[in-house]
Amino acid sequence: MQERHSLPEIIITSKDDDLRFYLLGRAMMLHSRLFTDTASRSIGALNKVGIHFNTRFVGKTLMTTYPGTVLMIFSVSLWVVAAWGLHVCERYEAVKPRASRTALWMVSVTFLSIGYGDVVPHTYCGRSICLLTGIMGAGCTVLVVAVVARKLELTRAEKHVHNFMMDSHISKRLKIAAANVLRETWLIYKHTKLSRDSTRVRTHQRKLLLAIHHCRADLDTHIYALEKNVEELREGFRSLMPLLSSTLSTQNSSIRHLLREREVKTDTQWDKVREDQ
Repeated sequence: MQERHSLPEIIITSKDDDLRFYLLGRAMMLHSRLFTDTASRSIGALNKVGIHFNTRFVGKTLMTTYPGTVLMIFSVSLWVVAAWGLHVCERYEAVKPRASRTALWMVSVTFLSIGYGDVVPHTYCGRSICLLTGIMGAGCTVLVVAVVARKLELTRAEKHVHNFMMDSHISKRLKIAAANVLRETWLIYKHTKLSRDSTRVRTHQRKLLLAIHHCRADLDTHIYALEKNVEELREGFRSLMPLLSSTLSTQNSSIRHLLREREVKTDTQWDKVREDQ
C-alpha cells in the first residue's frame, strides 16, 4: 500500500524529467547554421524582413528541407516518451509481465490509430497519455500525407513537359478526327452520286457522325487544357504581384535608409570643414 500511495509522486517526478526535452529545441536552434550564420541574419536585418531566428523558424526550415527525417525522429521520440510514461502510470496495475514492452506496443498501436483492444490502460494517467498519443498520431499522419503528396507532385519543368506532350497528343487526335470527317464526307458523296449504294451510304453516315463526335470531344479536351493553362498562368501572376511589391518596397526602404545615412555623413563632414575654416 505504501508503494501505491507514492505512485503520483513517481509520475510527477518522471514527467518533470520528460519536460526537459524542450532543451533539445534550444540546442538545435543554437547549433543551427541559420542561427550561427551572420550572413543570413545581416540580410534579414538589412531588408527589414520580419523573421525571428528562434526555434520555430529553425523547426520550419528543417521540416521544409528534411521532412521525412524530422517526422521519423519526432515519431520515435514520442513513442519512447509516451511508452515510458504509460509504463510508469500502469506499473502497479499491469497484470502481464514485461510491462515496458506492452506499453510500447500499446503506444505504437494507439499512435497508428489501429486499436486492437488487446491491451487497455487502467489508470486515468495512462488513459490521458493514450489520448494525447492518438491526437499526436493523427497530426503526424496528416503531415506524412502532406509530405508524400508534395514529393509526388510534378516539378515546374516536368509540368511543362507534360503539358507540351498532352498538347501535341491532342492536336494529333484533332487532325486525325478532322481527316476522318473529310474521308467519310467524300465517301458519302461518292456512294450517293456515283455508285448509288444506300447500304454503304448509311454505314458511312454512321461513321461520319462518330467521327464528328470524336472531333468535338477532342476539341473540348483541347479547350479545357488551354483554359487550365490560362488559369495556372493567371494564378502565377496573382501570386507574383505581391512578391514584387514587397520586394520593391523593401528595396526602396533600404535605399532611402542608405541615402539618409549618406546625407547625415555629408552634413557632418561639411560642419567639420566649416569649423576648421
